[in-house]
Amino acid sequence: MKVAGPLTVHVLSDSLGETGETVARAAVAQFDSEAFRIERLPKVSTPEELHAAVKSHCGSDCIFFYTFVNDALRSEMSKLAMGGVNAVDLIGPSVELLRRASGFEPTGEAGAIRRTDQDYFDRIEAMEFAVRHDDGRNTEGLQEADIVLIGVSRTSKTPLSMYMAFKGFRVANVPLAPGSAPPPEIFELDPRRVFGLVTSADILMEIRTARMSELGGWIPGYAERETVEREIEDARSVMRRIGCLVIRTDDRAIEETSREIIAHLQGYETHD
Repeated sequence: MKVAGPLTVHVLSDSLGETGETVARAAVAQFDSEAFRIERLPKVSTPEELHAAVKSHCGSDCIFFYTFVNDALRSEMSKLAMGGVNAVDLIGPSVELLRRASGFEPTGEAGAIRRTDQDYFDRIEAMEFAVRHDDGRNTEGLQEADIVLIGVSRTSKTPLSMYMAFKGFRVANVPLAPGSAPPPEIFELDPRRVFGLVTSADILMEIRTARMSELGGWIPGYAERETVEREIEDARSVMRRIGCLVIRTDDRAIEETSREIIAHLQGYETHD
């Protein structure tokens, strides 16, 4: 029997409840958008606070998702569930399985997933590097890059740079513009760390036409076939001169292109 109005899924946590809310959203997405609402109840630190939270929010149809890492809180919530409270433990069974399989004891540290570590700082530094070296800026620093992307305008250089920077790679991208000589620094790089991005003339023309429409202007030659095809051939000439890997981006998600680049890097690093 359906209840009147949306039910509230209460997310209980001894941290911020971010993990619980993510799972709750994934679960309620399987139902009508008006069937449920989600409310976080974070920073529950004692059994007394837990009982107060359950009592104050528990009507006839209360629902609780909980992500307690503290054993006492998880045990207390389990007892409330056995007493008739609608509740599901989102993290306890997973932690227990890992403990049994590994023999290691969990730390019981609330919010451990957000613990600042070196990987976090590396990603932040990589993002800052990508911003400083976007669209041909600061070419004197290209030697510091893990990856250098080159290509004509609108071949996904910037989105790919930012995506790979989030993975911790220091990425620079350099446009190959008509009428402008490539920066000499790109010919001094290890060609195995340079990647040329190309796509078809038809796709470039379509993307560029849409871009000009968005900007409300017209750039002579920018989306014209003859100009586009000449740009692509000139860019390929530069790529051949460098000796870098050329990757087509036609109708490919940046995740796919990223995987190909990473596989290439890992391949030659393994043999160095």
